[in-house]
Amino acid sequence: MTEPPTMSREEVLRIKMGLLQREHRDLDEAIEALHKDGKVDQLTLRRLKKRKLMLKDQMTKLTDEIEPDIIA
Repeated sequence: MTEPPTMSREEVLRIKMGLLQREHRDLDEAIEALHKDGKVDQLTLRRLKKRKLMLKDQMTKLTDEIEPDIIA
């Protein structure tokens, strides 16, 4: 029997990065839609912005793992 193909760690990290980026964009659109609607719920807005910031931090960490900063 042949073994199923496996992904490298870098491939897994890149897929995860894509998912985080998509969610980050979705939150950006949701925040903008709240502003356009004119009925801004400050608590919801704060939660969305906090989640967006957490995603940005996770993306930064993943970027560091994918492309380590090598000191020559």
